[in-house]
Amino acid sequence: MGIFSGSVVFLISWWMVFLAVLPIGVRGQHEDYVPDDGTEPGAPQAANLWKKAIWATIGAAVVTLIGFIIAISGILPEPDRIW
Repeated sequence: MGIFSGSVVFLISWWMVFLAVLPIGVRGQHEDYVPDDGTEPGAPQAANLWKKAIWATIGAAVVTLIGFIIAISGILPEPDRIW
């Protein structure tokens, strides 16, 4: 796995993990108190995006490491080259 393919695997897995982690622990405004006028009642109180971005980075690093180990171990055959 080269630098480019490894970074592509990391980027795609980062977004997949981030979107999976995003709804965890989010409470809407309507769950704890009456929301202010003009706000959406289902809007999150505190999304904690920095924590979720850190967890997504850790998860993407693990997924990329697993992909790298599979790539160098020879478990999957290398695809035929066209050129």
